[in-house]
Amino acid sequence: MNTANKLTLIRVVLIPVFIVLLYLDLTLAALAVFILASVTDFIDGYVARHYNQITDFGKFMDPLADKLLVMSAMAFFVEAGWMPGWAFFIVLAREFAVTGLRLVAVEQGLVIAAGKSGKVKTASTMVCIILMLAFPSATLNLVCVAVILITTVYSGIEYFIQNKQVILNGDM
Repeated sequence: MNTANKLTLIRVVLIPVFIVLLYLDLTLAALAVFILASVTDFIDGYVARHYNQITDFGKFMDPLADKLLVMSAMAFFVEAGWMPGWAFFIVLAREFAVTGLRLVAVEQGLVIAAGKSGKVKTASTMVCIILMLAFPSATLNLVCVAVILITTVYSGIEYFIQNKQVILNGDM
């Protein structure tokens, strides 16, 4: 197992630790774990590209680990009243839709790489989650939820526009 994949697995292991710390009301410790997990996301991507450690396992597990980390934080935010459930649903629906698009593309022998807007969405979402954990306030939460929604919707629309041929070529 290469270094990039080990970093991804570390992120996966940190997710339940993060959740447990949140529910134990150890917010600062949970914040530290979330930051560490987020940093591994950027490092494993750099290592994979820079040292040619891109694998099928990494292509599958890295985005899954990101989604699990972010969705676990957002689920907690909904329960805590920091984020409306409908906003969480939009983020979740976008993730399912893009994943579905990627699956259809794979069936056609194509790979849809993460686009720039998707990377911006991931980075801004992680920063917003960090801010919401570090400085919980109604105003900041509202701003962060807006940023998350705007980047989520924009990147989702962009994925479908840029890959409309996948849908047009699919069996419908």
